[in-house]
Amino acid sequence: MKNKFYITTTLPYVNADPHIGFAAEIIRADVLARYHRRLGDNVFFNTGTDEHGLKIYTRAKEEKMNPQKYVDKFAVRFDSLKQSLNLSYDNFVRTTDPNHIKAAQEFWQLCAANGDIYKKNYKTKYCVGCESAKTDSELKGGKCPDHPNKKIEIIEEENYFFRWSNYQDKLLEFYKKNSDFVVPRHRQNEIEKFVARGLEDFSISRLKSKMPWGVPVPGDKKHVMYVWFDALTNYISALDWPGDKRRFNRFWGVLEKRNAVQVAGKDNLRFQTAMWQAMLMSAGLPLSKTVLIFGFINSGGKKMSKSLGNVINPFSLVEEYGADATRYYLLSEIRSFEDSDFTYEKFAIRYNADLANGLGNLVGRTVAMSDKLVSGGGKLKKIKYKYNLDYFSLMEGYKIDEALFGVWGLLRGIDKLISDKKPWEMIGKDNEKAGEILYVCLEVLRSSAHYIWPFMPETAERIWPRLGLNPTKELGKDLKIAVKWGGMPLNARVKKADPLFPRLEN
Repeated sequence: MKNKFYITTTLPYVNADPHIGFAAEIIRADVLARYHRRLGDNVFFNTGTDEHGLKIYTRAKEEKMNPQKYVDKFAVRFDSLKQSLNLSYDNFVRTTDPNHIKAAQEFWQLCAANGDIYKKNYKTKYCVGCESAKTDSELKGGKCPDHPNKKIEIIEEENYFFRWSNYQDKLLEFYKKNSDFVVPRHRQNEIEKFVARGLEDFSISRLKSKMPWGVPVPGDKKHVMYVWFDALTNYISALDWPGDKRRFNRFWGVLEKRNAVQVAGKDNLRFQTAMWQAMLMSAGLPLSKTVLIFGFINSGGKKMSKSLGNVINPFSLVEEYGADATRYYLLSEIRSFEDSDFTYEKFAIRYNADLANGLGNLVGRTVAMSDKLVSGGGKLKKIKYKYNLDYFSLMEGYKIDEALFGVWGLLRGIDKLISDKKPWEMIGKDNEKAGEILYVCLEVLRSSAHYIWPFMPETAERIWPRLGLNPTKELGKDLKIAVKWGGMPLNARVKKADPLFPRLEN
């Protein structure tokens, strides 16, 4: 029986075009989804768009548009990332979908039946940029540090609340039993300390008369759901919950075996790892298996944010450099769990060094020398070549950037082998030795293409034909079998072609 693997991104707000912060998040999720498919797992990969809330309602009014038409326009842009970035997601959920609205209302009723929803008057400081309430300790100079150009609003009204305070001990016990629930570990330490300080119940509705753009609260026409309560349920509504319980149980998991992996930015830590998990507890549903918390992408030392106006458009990067070059940079230069800075200068340097002069040049040189050897009557000769690459344990530990670094280290080792041994000088003089060296180079390139396929699928599928191999047949192999030594046939007819990555000129 195949293993089940469910992975989901957060849902970005559709109040502006996509930026590379979300592009990096969804590409990492795509890498993990592709990796697990190559292991033979049954994978469900979910993403989509968050389309309710005050921020979106305000922007729609500013542009004098109906909110639904406004979100329709931007949802198409986010879904078009699939083709642009060569993504492989299976589902694109929108929180305005009728099935999602039904699921959010059913989830609400389960929490209410458990006694965890009540109504009260309250007053709070609210950041529209974050779509969340803020305490004085979270503000700097009266401003939200993540959205300093947004005015902090004062909300005073009657709302429904979720009894988050009921779940402090249960959450702490869950974290204790699941020490690897949040990756990286220091983020789990962070949420444990936050929860240990005490939890306050949070608002889960808004008065419809003030903010009508939201999912209607069951049984109360005066209220709509707070955007976070509505949006978080997408992770299970995407699995057709509550209608298709079998699908939900297969991919989200049952209490004894949880399958759901979520990816998010560090500003989502509290929502994904404490609020959402408490809501699942209240509804009597299995919790997430793992939540990966990524760092921010900065621009000029500042967090990249639509509200700050310093975003970089991923479509423009792909148009200029290609999907795989964009994927490579966001997977290698932008570290998964740390904050990183993006600049076009760094992009160009990395492109030329690692792709044009690195992988592309190595493939071109090896294929040209192998073609010259075989055309002159020489043959490849199979010999063993030992290398250390901790790829699978790194991938299973979600250290995808380190796994990619390891593959590039392997490629640099082969490049050094060519430089040291100079097989081009042996061709026609010592074909047997040249055949041994070139076999090693071709075999490492063959297996390296398998290793990099989850990261750069188009590049891998362009490498194999140059080695005389059929991409369809290569992709039909289980990944762990495909990378074993000896898969390169001695009679493969290499094929010279245009450079994989043309060098960028200044």
